[in-house]
Amino acid sequence: MGNDMVSKGRVTIREVAERAGVSTATASRALSGNHPVPPATRARVLRAARDLDYVANAHARALVGGGRKMAAVVVRQVTSPFYAQVAEGVEAEAADRGWLCVVGATGGDAQREMEFVQLMREEGARLVILVGGVVEDDAYRERVAHYAHALDSSGARLVLCGRPAPDPEIPALVVEFDNEAGARAITAHLLSAGHRGIVFLGGLPGNTALDARVAGYRAALAEHGLPPEAAHVVDCGLGRAAGHRAMTELLESAEEFTAVFAGDDMVAAGALRAIADTGLRVPGDISVVGYNDIPLAEDFNPPLTTVRTPAEELGRAAVRIALRDPEHAAGAHHLLGTHIVVRDSVGAPPPGRAL
Repeated sequence: MGNDMVSKGRVTIREVAERAGVSTATASRALSGNHPVPPATRARVLRAARDLDYVANAHARALVGGGRKMAAVVVRQVTSPFYAQVAEGVEAEAADRGWLCVVGATGGDAQREMEFVQLMREEGARLVILVGGVVEDDAYRERVAHYAHALDSSGARLVLCGRPAPDPEIPALVVEFDNEAGARAITAHLLSAGHRGIVFLGGLPGNTALDARVAGYRAALAEHGLPPEAAHVVDCGLGRAAGHRAMTELLESAEEFTAVFAGDDMVAAGALRAIADTGLRVPGDISVVGYNDIPLAEDFNPPLTTVRTPAEELGRAAVRIALRDPEHAAGAHHLLGTHIVVRDSVGAPPPGRAL
């Protein structure tokens, strides 16, 4: 990524011109593309701009009051109900303030994410909001530090929404919800109903959001006096298909369990279908809970007991907090709460199966 990308100062057109050995006017014409400039000269200017990480005119316009008030929200996929709700919250809060909101989807591809963030920087977005849990490896830490410093040097702000900052020193605002507390509460709900054989379906090792949910699940088991080996985490990842496949395999195994804690509501949807396909009943034979409380959760069969995460409020808060105190928002951490929504998918263990 290069050290130039994390420089603190804003690079000026004058610096680009000096680097290219041309006048400021020539550099401006070459970068705008609106005036004829010899190809060799244009190439020299573009190379200098790239070397210096110069962000063209959008921010210059912003500094004189002509820039667009634009927030960009970057999600893994727009078809995920959770991501869609967060993006809706960003859009609603931006619209309330007369701002434009742009949504980009990465499919989990780091290169696409980088290209989108850079495009938004060049287009003059004031806020870039990255949404959702991630695998927090060295490559991710380096990438986010790069985004944060590059945006900061352009007068923009990075917001991490639903994920922690890899380094509290980077100029990024964090807005997330308490994944661990929500998981601890929903697991305690199953334990209170008499369940002891509870499987966590939907682990994804290294993913910040799911690791926190697994930690909450394990903590609740320990608080109720169960040994560590009572925990059974199935690392199948998220999504309806993953939930269906993993639940089918679990039902075919010799595993003794009476309840399933699905990593999110879409995993729960797949699990419910797999259970129904084998002729078993929820909650008569197996209890199931989810996480997120997506809009369709109350229409599942049966309606799903789950953890309501403040998805839309998460998006709204990301914009609101970043704009409320721009001088002090960077580096700040805001944690929103969760709560259980009790519906019809939890019952007592079947007679003789309360492990």
